[in-house]
Amino acid sequence: MNTHNKVAIVTGAGSGIGKAAALALLQDGYRVALAGRRVAPLEQVIAESGAGARALAVPTDVSDPASVQALFDATARAFGRVDVLFNNAGVGAPPVPLEDLTLAQWQNVVDINLTGMFLCIQAAFRTMKAQSPRGGRIINNGSISATTPRPNSIAYTATKHGVSGLTKTASLDGRKYDIAVGQIDIGNAATEMAQRMATGILQANGEIAVEPLMDVNIVGQSVVYMASLPLTANVMFHTVMATRMPFAGRG
Repeated sequence: MNTHNKVAIVTGAGSGIGKAAALALLQDGYRVALAGRRVAPLEQVIAESGAGARALAVPTDVSDPASVQALFDATARAFGRVDVLFNNAGVGAPPVPLEDLTLAQWQNVVDINLTGMFLCIQAAFRTMKAQSPRGGRIINNGSISATTPRPNSIAYTATKHGVSGLTKTASLDGRKYDIAVGQIDIGNAATEMAQRMATGILQANGEIAVEPLMDVNIVGQSVVYMASLPLTANVMFHTVMATRMPFAGRG
């Protein structure tokens, strides 16, 4: 474990990529506020980590501005500051044909993946520019879909393309506050959400194919690497993926 006193917030920390990142940051010596809709999974991750008082569970709805502000306030009260935000919370919509997607399904993905990510960036800016020492780092979860779509994924893909816009703009606007903003694009990490890859998923040519997966803990290692850099350096875009998965051309 590194000897530092840095503080991180991880959204969507109760499972999957968020859980892996939270565990990796705790293992690296961070104090971590774990955010998610339900407190029980967050507390389970904390128990698994053995981190004790270095971890804090904060039930959070990232689509609600008051809930997001309460997350940052609780973290600052408990740990004194925020050095890193892993802006990870996200959802998908049912993989139905574009013309059959309901407005409610579209709106739910936009509210969490795009508006929620913006609200967390905004709260991080307000906290990081006011603290001393000033500044911090934001790592947005973009996904391979920030670059290349899958069939029947318009809501998820559109919002993840939007995340790239958030990353670029926040990186520019954060310079004056010593806030570094980057993005991690993840492909086929072995999580609950990705299990359908292992059983067969629709490809761009209409076939159903099994896709390779990678250990989700590799993503946690990537987040720790990005977070470990001095604020004078930034990984703006980092792609980590299962080597043999379809990506370039999705084939």
